Order: sequence, then C-alpha cells, then structure tokens
Amino acid sequence: MMKSKKGKLILIPCTLGDTEVNKVLPLENTTYINSCSEFIVENIRSARRFLIKSDVNTDIDDLKFHLLNKHTKEYELSAMLKCIEDGKNIGLLSEAGCPGIADPGADIVKLAHSRCVNVIPLVGPSSILMAIMASGLNGQNFAFNGYLPKEKAERKKRILFLENLSFKQQQTQLFIETPFRNNHMLEDLCKYCQANTELVVATNISTESESITRDSIKNWRKKTLDLNKHPSVFLIHKY
Repeated sequence: MMKSKKGKLILIPCTLGDTEVNKVLPLENTTYINSCSEFIVENIRSARRFLIKSDVNTDIDDLKFHLLNKHTKEYELSAMLKCIEDGKNIGLLSEAGCPGIADPGADIVKLAHSRCVNVIPLVGPSSILMAIMASGLNGQNFAFNGYLPKEKAERKKRILFLENLSFKQQQTQLFIETPFRNNHMLEDLCKYCQANTELVVATNISTESESITRDSIKNWRKKTLDLNKHPSVFLIHKY
C-alpha cells in the first residue's frame, strides 16, 4: 500500500491589531487557511477570532487547535505535526504579525524541516519590517534584538552596547518591549543614549491609530508621548 503524501506546514500571518483582514492580507491566504483543519497557535481565543474574520469555511468548533507558547515542552512539538504524516495541512498562526518572528513558532518550523515537510510562508504584515521601511534609517544593515533586559542596570548596559554597535557597524538596531513597559523603555532611551542618536518609535502599525515618529534623542527628551499598552517597535541609529 502506498504511503500517503505528506501535508504542508502553512505559516499564516495575522493582523497586527483590530484591522480588517482584507486590508492587510491577500485573498489567496484564505485559500490556504481553508486547506487546514488543524492549527498551531499562541492563543486559542484570538486565533478563533482571526479565523472567523478570515471567513474560514469550516465550522470553528470543528477545527483542532494546538497551543504553542513559551511553556510548551520540546517533546510536545512532535505530536502537533502528526496530521502532516496523514497527508493533511496544518497552519501555524502567530498571535500578531508573521509566524516565527518574535514568537515561538521557529521551533515547530525547524522540526518540520527536519522531517522534510514543505513549509509555505504566506504574505502578511510584519511590524519589524514595516518599522524599518518607515524609519528612514539604514535598511541595508539592521538587526532585530527582541526584548531588552528588564533589570535597570542590565538594560542600561544593553542600550549603550546597541547604540555603540549601531555607530561602529552603521547598523540600525531594532527591539520591542511589553506594551505596558513601553513608557519606561522610552524614558531609558532618552536618559542613556547620546543626544545625536536617532530614535524611531513605530506604534500600532497598520491600524487606524498608527504613529511612526523619528527624531534625535535631544528632541525626544522634549516630547511627551504615552505608549502605555500600545504595541511599539523601537529603532536606534547613531551616525
């Protein structure tokens, strides 16, 4: 008896905020979504909400969800791909933006490659790429650094290191913060970076309240901006 053909791992981007799906995602994505009856997600409630907005053609209660987050154990990953061996596609759905970028999705993609599974990335919004596009900073040489340390002394050390690195390598440095700590991040950048360092803050990208502001640290020190609970990307470059 012939072995069934393997399914595919479909990487499904999600909207970055409360934005209409058809404004930021190609219609073709829905075709791929509808080829999946199982999904690997960070948050089941928000995943269900996104799929309903995407006009999935299967009853939402008939879909199967696997939870993938920072608490997921490595041995749990294998079971998530079982349906692929049965010839079925499975979707990897980010909480916001593109799977595998600033989320735990990379581990399941790595496992899929090790099993010779076709990985299909779909087009969608990435706050990181959209921020560098809109920044006017160096888009030929840049690095994403994820989250900076929470502890004050370590954070200061990391900010100064990235600022110096941006100058020595002429490389834009990007990082993010938990939204409720954004104001503290902005305060620390204004406090520790040199006056002529350029800072871009890209907030609520692709939503109606989108705000992308670039200025020198010297001028940022004069601004009043409330970033609390607003997803933001921070970019610095010292020339």
